[in-house]
Amino acid sequence: MTIYIDVVFIENIVMNYIIILATGLIAKAKIKHLRFIAGSMVGAIYTVSAYVSQLEIYSNIVLKFLLSIIMVYIAYNPQMLKKLWKEVLFFYITSFVFGGVAFALIYVLKPQDILMKNGMFLGTYPLKTIAISAIIAYIIIVSGFKIVKSKMIKKNTYCKLIIGIKDKTVETTAMIDTGNLLKEPISNTPVIVVERVLLYDVLPKQILNNLEEILGGDFEKVPYDIQEEYRSKLKIIPFSSLGRENGMLLGIKPQFIEIVKDEEGEIERERKENVIIGIYNKSLTKRGEYQALV
Repeated sequence: MTIYIDVVFIENIVMNYIIILATGLIAKAKIKHLRFIAGSMVGAIYTVSAYVSQLEIYSNIVLKFLLSIIMVYIAYNPQMLKKLWKEVLFFYITSFVFGGVAFALIYVLKPQDILMKNGMFLGTYPLKTIAISAIIAYIIIVSGFKIVKSKMIKKNTYCKLIIGIKDKTVETTAMIDTGNLLKEPISNTPVIVVERVLLYDVLPKQILNNLEEILGGDFEKVPYDIQEEYRSKLKIIPFSSLGRENGMLLGIKPQFIEIVKDEEGEIERERKENVIIGIYNKSLTKRGEYQALV
C-alpha cells in the first residue's frame, strides 16, 4: 500500500479542523477559522513527522496529550485555565467519537487500506469517508449531550406534585422554581401556582370558568350554594412577572400538598398543609412539561 505524505498532511488538516470545529460548536466557543486551521496544521505536522520518523517518542502518550493542549490553545486562545481544560475535554470526547466512527467506516469499506505506525492510523481512504464520519460523529455527540442534559434537568428541576382538596387528589409534574417567592400578602403563606385545567376534578367548574369575574368581585355566574361554601376560602394574590407588573391570581387553601422527588434512586416525600394554590388561567409551558410551579 502506497502512502503519500501530501495526502496524509491534507487529510489530517481536514480531520483536525472538523474535530476542532465540532468541539467549538459543542462547547459554544467563538469560531475563528484561521486559528482553527493553524491548530489543525500543528496536528497534521505532528502526524507526518511521526510517520516519516523512526523515533518512538512520537507514540508517547504524554507528548500526544501536550499536542492536544497546544492545538486547543491555538484554536481557542482560552484566557482561563478552567476554560482550557473544558475545551480539551470536549476535544477528546469529539476525537474519540469521530475516530471510532471513522475507523468503523474504513474497516467496513476498505480494511486493507489501514496502516498503523507510531500509534497512529494512516490510510488511503478518501475525504468523503472523513466527511461522512464527521456528520455521524457530530450527530452522535450532540444527541448524547441532549439526552444527558435533559435527564439532568428533569431530575433537578421537576418533581411530582399531589394536591388534596375536599378528600380528592390530583397529581401532576411541577417545576421547582427557586425564583418563585410568591406569598399570600395577609397570612404570608407561600403560594404554589397551578394551571386551572388541572383542578377541574377537585374544584367546581363554575369557579374555574369565571376566575376573572370573581377577581373583580362578580359572583353572578357562581351558584349560591357554591358561593356559600367557597367564598370565605378564596384568596386574592397579587403578583408581578415579566411583562405584567400588576397581576392577580385567585387562590385557595388545599387540605395538603405533597412533593415527591427522586434523590439518587430514593423517593423523598414532603407533605405541606400551610400553603395556598394560586390558580393560573393559562398554560405555564408551550409543550406541557409541567403544570405547576413549586
